Amino acid sequence: MLNDPLFIVAAIASLAVLVILVIGVGAFARGGEFNKRHANRLMRYRLAAQFVAVILIVAFAWLQTR
Repeated sequence: MLNDPLFIVAAIASLAVLVILVIGVGAFARGGEFNKRHANRLMRYRLAAQFVAVILIVAFAWLQTR
């Protein structure tokens, strides 16, 4: 499984979602100017990255069953 490039790409995409989520939650918790300026943008980036990650995970699972 670790030799499959699609698995590695899906794992990297999942980690990117985690990083964006942590930055967004940290900004929300702290509040301030950064949160006001970037909260919606970070949420949109997280949703886009999450969509890509889910598609990659589903593609990996589908290809493993074939």
